[in-house]
Amino acid sequence: MADRRGQLASRVRDTLAEALGATRTRLSAAQADLTAGRERLARVQRAAAAVPERVGTQRDRRIAEIDARYSARIAELARRAADAARQEAPGCAGSDWAGWTRTPARRAEPPGALRVGTVGIDGVDPVPALVPLLDAGHVHLSGDDRAGCDAVVSALLLRAVGRADPGAVRLIGYDPDQLGGGLAGFAPLGTAGLLTFVGPGGLGPLLDDLVEQIRRINETVLAGEYASLRELAAATGRRPEPWRVAVLLGGEELNRHERGQLDRVVRAGAACGVHLVVHGAPLPEDPTVTRVVAGASGARIGGSAGLPVRLDPPPPATLVTETCREIAARVNAGPPPTPFTDLLPPPELMWREDSSDGLTAPIGEGPQGRPVRLTLGDYPPHALIGGPSGTGKTNLIFAWIGALAARYSPAELEFYLLDFKEGVSFARFAQGRRDPSWLPHMRLVGINVNTDREFGLALLRFLAEELRRRADAAKKHEVTKLAELRAVDPTGHWPRIVAVVDEFQMLLAGRDVVAREAADLLEDLARRGRSQGIHLVLASQDVRGIEALWGRPALVAQFTLRIALPKALRILAERNDAAQSLPRWHAVVNAESGMVEGNEVARIPSASDWETWSGLQHRLWRMRAPDAAPARLFDGDAIPRLADAPDFRALAVPPDGTTPRNPVAVLGEIIDVQSRSASLRLPRAPGRNLAVLGTRVDEACAVLDAAARSLARQHPPGTARFSIACLDPDADPIARALYDDLADDAAWYDEETVGELMAETADGLSGPAGPHYLLLFAVDAAAGALAARVGRRTGLEQLRRIMHDGPERRTHVLAWWRGVARMRADLGGPGARTDQIGAWVALDAHGDELGSSLYPGTGGPDWYPRPWRGLFFDRAVHRTGQVIIPYGPTR
Repeated sequence: MADRRGQLASRVRDTLAEALGATRTRLSAAQADLTAGRERLARVQRAAAAVPERVGTQRDRRIAEIDARYSARIAELARRAADAARQEAPGCAGSDWAGWTRTPARRAEPPGALRVGTVGIDGVDPVPALVPLLDAGHVHLSGDDRAGCDAVVSALLLRAVGRADPGAVRLIGYDPDQLGGGLAGFAPLGTAGLLTFVGPGGLGPLLDDLVEQIRRINETVLAGEYASLRELAAATGRRPEPWRVAVLLGGEELNRHERGQLDRVVRAGAACGVHLVVHGAPLPEDPTVTRVVAGASGARIGGSAGLPVRLDPPPPATLVTETCREIAARVNAGPPPTPFTDLLPPPELMWREDSSDGLTAPIGEGPQGRPVRLTLGDYPPHALIGGPSGTGKTNLIFAWIGALAARYSPAELEFYLLDFKEGVSFARFAQGRRDPSWLPHMRLVGINVNTDREFGLALLRFLAEELRRRADAAKKHEVTKLAELRAVDPTGHWPRIVAVVDEFQMLLAGRDVVAREAADLLEDLARRGRSQGIHLVLASQDVRGIEALWGRPALVAQFTLRIALPKALRILAERNDAAQSLPRWHAVVNAESGMVEGNEVARIPSASDWETWSGLQHRLWRMRAPDAAPARLFDGDAIPRLADAPDFRALAVPPDGTTPRNPVAVLGEIIDVQSRSASLRLPRAPGRNLAVLGTRVDEACAVLDAAARSLARQHPPGTARFSIACLDPDADPIARALYDDLADDAAWYDEETVGELMAETADGLSGPAGPHYLLLFAVDAAAGALAARVGRRTGLEQLRRIMHDGPERRTHVLAWWRGVARMRADLGGPGARTDQIGAWVALDAHGDELGSSLYPGTGGPDWYPRPWRGLFFDRAVHRTGQVIIPYGPTR
């Protein structure tokens, strides 16, 4: 029992011990958990305490980032707004007054909006505050800040006139309270008609006039084709009307009629360039009205609830005055020319016109901006251009030629141009050293021909021959007009011809043979040329006193197209003085023989400067046909070269190598259209000798030198003799050069041996001999040596025999005498016959010196000597003499 209790107690003790151990273990675990929990609690508490600080830091950082992005965005938007403002109000339209200067917009470009102040934004530069006006709408000013309103008015007006071309903005001021004092700074514009003031009580007529201007522009300028002047300018590149800005500053209450007219201007004015700047009078609500409120608390654009702005100060008074004076001076000096490109068609449309029925091209723009066209055809057939020096006559001719050449190909149109005044401006139409291009339509360019009236006569003769050729072709095909001829003969070459003669009165001056024949030819060409497509354009600085023209009313009547430049006289009809008030770069175009009702005023573009013209000429030159030849250029101041003469280059030894039967001596260049050479044929016939008469050494030597070189070019080496006798030391260089170049075919003689030459040559006439040419330089200088006898005869007697019998024996004398009297003395005296002189070239010998023995008729030829010109006459060929230009020295 006791053991059982002991065992039980032992188990109880063991159980209790185990429970105690387990309890202690759980207690330790609980204590560990408690410690861990407390630690977690501490950590949580520490973490919780750190959250507000971290969140605050993050919040501050995010706020800073948002502020930075916002500021950058605001700055970017402000920059874009400033860029947009500069684009919308470029140049003086948007710049501040420091350093402000006029910057006119490009032609037909709208001036854009105008700056009146700035918009302030914290942290960025102020942005310009703009107000639309020209081509955009109207401006209404209100508020109790009168100074601010005045500043806006001054700024708008100054920026408007500074941004537009001079004269393109016209101001009308209505200021009954201050009687114009509010616009006093703009008063200089009044001297150019750009500013007018309307006095008290004049508001009604002012509004009536603005409404009438709007009606006229809609009806005659826009004409239903365009919705506004701005659209017209963008489409055509032209603005035919100025902007009209009416500034209305205060006044009495408007009556019913005035309110109605004001409403009409507000509604329809902007499209027609009529604008209002109003302060002190109400304007109706309209999208075109911009309202500016200037009060004590600041200014706003768009009404009292609009955009707040800081108004610019008014422009300095001196800046306003000086700018207006400059603009007025520019306007009073006349408007600048329009671009030459305005006259030209697009490149793809060049040379597309047909000239069968006439030639039509614009010459400039009219007051309404529409092109003024010139026509040459059956009516009007010819044109007369007049204007004093410096008024743009040459420029007008360039513009007209360019407009025609761009529209009609060389197969449709040919030009012949003659300029009697000194200068080379027309030389650019021909090929030159500076520019190898030429105008493909140009067939002849004559410059510096003020002393060569014969060249003008040659042109008229050429045109008369062309007229005859065309008339014969028309008769053959049984038609009467060029259009009909071209229809029945499409393969023929029948372009229209335009002959321009500048300073034509030089051709008709005087009462000599040249003037009479030129007037006759002009009258015939003017009368009959229209039907065959030959048109004359005569230009002159002043046509008063041209008896040869105005004495022929039938001739003048053919020139129904009249173009009068500023201050031109007697171009238009007697009572038509429209040209007297023309500004520079303008012309009166009249296709009704100058009658007042035919007047059209054209603004002529600038076309005559080198850069302007060369662009068009190079384009047309590149379009030319492969076989196109450059125009013939005749320069009255240039001396032609023998090597360049086509007739000289064409000379050659006969193909069979024999001696030519009729050798040709080239003497000089004929003053004619075809650039031909004056040639003397030397067959085996009596009198085929040449006398050169005059004291000019270089010119006489040039004639003999050209003759000898051209003859030598036709003979095989060794088959002809050239005996050169130089009896004047001044002629020695040219004669020696000729002798050296002719080499073995030449023999040299001087004063001591010339007698032997005469004797030897005279004796040789009795036997067979080859061609022999005696080139005697200043033969009269050897009168003493030739007076001595060599055998039975003197040297002069031998010379006379050679000249008499030699040509039939192929021996020809080409001699220079330094005077007609000296030649007569060498030929036997004043009464001696001159039959042995079959041809002669007179240099500084006057026509009355030549007499009837050398020239048919009585009194001698109508010849007035001038430098480097000669009169050539060949008894066997000519009825009248030919004016020639000796070829320049070969070396």
